[in-house]
Amino acid sequence: MKAYAALLERLAFTPGRNAKLALLQNYLTTAPDPDRGYALASLTGELDFAGAKPALLRALVSERVDSELFTMSYHYVGDLAETIALIWPGQGEARDVPLSEVVERLNAASKTETPAMIADWLDALDPSERLALLKLMTGGMRVGVSARLALTALAGTGDVPLDDIMELWAGFKPPYEPLFAWIAGGPKPEPTIKAPFRPVMLSTPNDYEGLSALDPADFAAEWKWDGIRVQAAAHGYERRLYSRTGEDISAAFPDIVDRMEFSGALDGELIVRRADEVAPFGDLQKRLNRKTASKALLSSHPAALRLYDILIWDDEDMRELPFHERRARLEAAVTTLDPLRFDASPLLDFDTWDALAAHRADPPAAVIEGVMLKRLDSAYVAGRPRGPWFKWKRDPMIVDAVLLYAQRGHGKRSGFYSDFTFGVWDDDRLVPVGKAYSGFTDEELKRLDKFVRQNTVERFGPVRSLSPELVVEVAFEGLNRSKRHKSGVAMRFPRISRIRWDKPAKEADHLTTLEAMLP
Repeated sequence: MKAYAALLERLAFTPGRNAKLALLQNYLTTAPDPDRGYALASLTGELDFAGAKPALLRALVSERVDSELFTMSYHYVGDLAETIALIWPGQGEARDVPLSEVVERLNAASKTETPAMIADWLDALDPSERLALLKLMTGGMRVGVSARLALTALAGTGDVPLDDIMELWAGFKPPYEPLFAWIAGGPKPEPTIKAPFRPVMLSTPNDYEGLSALDPADFAAEWKWDGIRVQAAAHGYERRLYSRTGEDISAAFPDIVDRMEFSGALDGELIVRRADEVAPFGDLQKRLNRKTASKALLSSHPAALRLYDILIWDDEDMRELPFHERRARLEAAVTTLDPLRFDASPLLDFDTWDALAAHRADPPAAVIEGVMLKRLDSAYVAGRPRGPWFKWKRDPMIVDAVLLYAQRGHGKRSGFYSDFTFGVWDDDRLVPVGKAYSGFTDEELKRLDKFVRQNTVERFGPVRSLSPELVVEVAFEGLNRSKRHKSGVAMRFPRISRIRWDKPAKEADHLTTLEAMLP
């Protein structure tokens, strides 16, 4: 656990991608089996311990620490795992608990055995190791490592390409010993699933100025729909729906999977569609991150797949074909599929960048985020190659709002107030409309933190209520109606784009401004 705890701590305080990769590669090449496999599983979200939940951890710490002291400490720290790690009064003999011991015993333990087992580990570990243990059990890593970054580091420890690892990844189970053996030079494991994930091709951002140097005749364009990118893979009776990172989300979307009556792999955007209209992203959000979907939800929020590309069809790999040929194959394939669940994203008619800019400025639906551009001669290449595909997003929506609440951040931001709730005017009162924790520099964060501490009105645990004085310019990608928010609206991807130290709070925007932006 010492090496694992050191890895998590260094990852949390290391901002650069290449530096994180170096830390991961060093751990994966020096840690023993099966510890390194379980560490990789924790970083890719492949571990789940049903018996180790926050309620159990709260109960354990309440047996060792005065409840009032713990509550005050938790309110100050703002993170349950961090608070327990710091306040736990160790009573056992210190020892280095192997990561494999934790994972394997948690998986095998009964509900009644789990509490005493966790308490014994907490007694034997120092605070940083306790924090690593608690993060492992609860899944709250917060170290800035995505599943793809972890697998990129793994690929860097040997000569196996990342794309090859990604294609077989869904068939491996922790602690991945055949995978490590393959990367070290051993034989390639046999595929354990017939409908594997194929790494997706991604686009790079561009704008009018960047596109003006290119010939529009070389590109096809289509709408950028506001859903989530997925891949539908099927072979025989095996059907799987994957997220863009390779996570199997099939169980949450049986209405799509049951209609995948083909053999191949299709790339597209997962949406909620009613009749011929694409619903706002908020409707799709109600279907995401679920292990199952109820009959009522399937009926009220029917999922569909708007297809962009075709990778495999009837055992023919089409990824090396140019886009214009793949597009023709896709249009032919769509005619064989259920039209209620599958259609092809339409291509746009344009011959100049000005014509495309006109499409972008006036899309036929509010749920469209912009346009996608694809070179007609481009193969389907995994990753984000520069040049073949571009995304030209619509300009973000912007409003001026007033900061209302601030909360402590996590990881390297745990000492700062970095999560901000903001509001706009509704008649003569401010109503919250969103929350943001990005968009500002480190220097601006320090100044914001100072403002919070000097303008606190009330404290609610780790949250501070602020004097309504500071205006921030908030940029966001979309707006939906919401019954969950008192304001009646919910922002998509809000971030603070500018701090208006110069603007009086009374000049911030009104709720009617946001309501006018609703689709």
